[in-house]
Amino acid sequence: MDWTRRIRVQHLQLLVTLAETGSISEAARISFSTQPALSKWLKELEENVGAPLFERHARGLKTTVHGNMLLGHAHRVLSEMDRAQHNLAALLDGSSYRVAIGTSPASAPNLVPAAIMQFLRLHPKAQVELQESTMNTLLDRLELGELDLVVGRLDNYAPRKNLRSEMLYDEAMKVICRPDHPLTHVENLTWDELYACDWIVWPAGTPIRSKLDMALTSAGRGPLPYRIESSSLVGNLWLLQYSDMLSIASERVAEHFTQRGLVVPLPFELDATGSLGMCWRDEIHPDPSLPNLLESLRYAASSQASTQLHLT
Repeated sequence: MDWTRRIRVQHLQLLVTLAETGSISEAARISFSTQPALSKWLKELEENVGAPLFERHARGLKTTVHGNMLLGHAHRVLSEMDRAQHNLAALLDGSSYRVAIGTSPASAPNLVPAAIMQFLRLHPKAQVELQESTMNTLLDRLELGELDLVVGRLDNYAPRKNLRSEMLYDEAMKVICRPDHPLTHVENLTWDELYACDWIVWPAGTPIRSKLDMALTSAGRGPLPYRIESSSLVGNLWLLQYSDMLSIASERVAEHFTQRGLVVPLPFELDATGSLGMCWRDEIHPDPSLPNLLESLRYAASSQASTQLHLT
C-alpha cells in the first residue's frame, strides 16, 4: 500500500514539530512521545519516502530538500484540516463560510472593506478573518493554506507556480501632506522644493518604495532626505498631520483620506504608477466561497473606479 495512505494527521504534526524544534528529544517531549519511538517512526517514514528528510548534526536536525518538500505539503494539509474544523463549527453554530483575507498596509483602505461588505451581502452568516502584513509574508501564508486570498500591490510580484493572480487596477502615486502645509500654496512645484522637506518613506523593498525610487531615478535625483521609514499607514497619517513632512501614497488612498480632511495631494506630477491586484491558490477543488470572494473584490474595485471617475 502507498505510504501516503497510511500517514495520519498527527504524523504530519510530528513532522512539523521536528522541523520547528530541530530536536528529536524536544519533539518527543512536546508530542508526549518517547525519543526511541519518535526516532523509529522517522526512520520508517524516511525509508518509505526513499530519501532522508532531515540531516543529523551535533546541534540537532535540519530539513533536507525532500524534507522541505514534504513539510510544505504537511503545512497545507494541517491548515486545510484546521479550516475544515472552523467551517464545520460555524455551520453547527448556524453560520456559513469562514474566509481568511490578507492585505498589505499600502492597499486601498476602502477596497477590501467594501469587498467584505459585498461578500457578506451574498453570505449574511459568513465569518471573515482579515490579516495585514507585507506582501511576501502574506503570499507565504497563502501558499500554506492559512489564507484564502491576498490583496495588495503586485508591482514587484514574481509569479508563483501554486498561485493565480489578477490585476484589479493601476493608479498613479501622489505626494501627500497635511492640508495646511506651506507647499500647498506654491505653484509649479519642483523637486528642489520637495527635497527641502523631510520625508516619511515606506521600507526599502516594498512596492510603493520601489515606485518612489524609480521616479527619483527617472528624474536624475538621489535619495530623499527622509526622517522616518515606516510601514504603518495609521502612524504615517498621524505624523503627517502634526509636521511638515511629506510622504507618498496611491491615488485612491490619497483620495480616501483627502475626503476625510486628513491629507491632501500636492500638485506635482510624480512619474510613478502602481498596480493593485489579488492572488489565490491554483487548486482543482477550491473552497466553494472563493468565486464569490473574487467577484466581490472585482465589484468593489469597479465600483470605486466609477465613483472616482465621477468625482473627477
